[in-house]
Amino acid sequence: MKPLQGIRVLDFTHVQSGPTCTQLLAWFGADVIKVERPGTGDATRTQLVDVPDADSLYFTMLNHNKRSICLNTKHETGKEVLARLVSSCDVLVENFAPGALGRMGFGWERIQQINPRMIMASVKGFGPGKFEDCKVYENVAQCAGGSASTTGFLGDVPMVTGAQIGDSGTGLHLALGITVALLHRQKTGRGQRVLAPMQDGVLNLCRVKLRDQQRLRAGPLREYSQFGNGIEFGEATPRAGNDSGGGQPGRILRCKGWETDPNAYTYFITQVAVWPRICELIGKPEWIDDPDYATLKARLPRLDEVFAEIEEWTSTKTKFEVMEICNPLNIPVGPILSMKEIAEDQGLRESGTIVEVEHPERGKYLTVGCPIKFSDHNVVVDRSPLLGEHTVEILADVLGYEDDELQRIIESGAVGKV
Repeated sequence: MKPLQGIRVLDFTHVQSGPTCTQLLAWFGADVIKVERPGTGDATRTQLVDVPDADSLYFTMLNHNKRSICLNTKHETGKEVLARLVSSCDVLVENFAPGALGRMGFGWERIQQINPRMIMASVKGFGPGKFEDCKVYENVAQCAGGSASTTGFLGDVPMVTGAQIGDSGTGLHLALGITVALLHRQKTGRGQRVLAPMQDGVLNLCRVKLRDQQRLRAGPLREYSQFGNGIEFGEATPRAGNDSGGGQPGRILRCKGWETDPNAYTYFITQVAVWPRICELIGKPEWIDDPDYATLKARLPRLDEVFAEIEEWTSTKTKFEVMEICNPLNIPVGPILSMKEIAEDQGLRESGTIVEVEHPERGKYLTVGCPIKFSDHNVVVDRSPLLGEHTVEILADVLGYEDDELQRIIESGAVGKV
């Protein structure tokens, strides 16, 4: 028994933010029916193609465990089928441009009339306000949500991060919102709207930078490198390079082989509780009692010097040797792992964090598994659906169309080629 077994999701999402959400729901047991345009389907099926005549990794890695139905929602028979789908599902998830569902004839009011218990969940770029009609992509969300202005190095241009916090991050937020709405419906019997704006999702993940914006009122942010370098703070939270976002100063430091390996680095945190062990480790035992280094407050203006000394030590060890030495001493460190190293990590494969999936068009491919682990059930990652693969199955088994009605719908062209 899976947690969301018995919940049926009408998936009107495409690209990344919405599919991330509905894939999670599918992993948790929901029957996710992905509605796609006949002939083309989700645009990502043909984006960044690496295997000819096969769905792209962009699509396959975001649409596991789903069923696909082709449906022309502008066709009158297509609208008939869609209305029947709405009445048969518990959740509708969409990330269309603002107002698109309404123009289709299936705005919130109409959906409520068809199915008062329906939960309608939406990803939008911005929430209500002056920008609510603007189109938003991943990097736009990172910029508008405060991430880019606080990422990168002081004096350099703002930077976006490789983590898809705008798209996938918002999808995660929306999946949580849907599960809460399902619990609410269980108690009240009522459906409701759930909105996850991408700007809001990014800001939620940047909360420590909003924290620092308020701390600026009390003076300079002493754990930032620029404080130790004597650089004055402005009115907004600055870019902090690879400084730690917490109260324990940290930096990315070179490890053995950095001259030729772009990922031969480690993240090293000078946690207060283990400062004496760090001093012993790097050959600076005199710092343990030296008033210029013995306390965190005293060290903050000297972080460049402190990390330079630590880097002298880390550069003589591989990033994995640094871990092997520091972990038994409870010194927090972490290797900078490349995507190649992660893809080849047997431990991640054994835990289901990375899985291999067989696909009828492209053969085996590697993908992320469910990032959440449960003690009472395992999450099985099934391949993504082919375009319209389950059209007839859904029309018959889910919507209950009889043979003659099926034939009528197919011949109408509303579901494309079957």
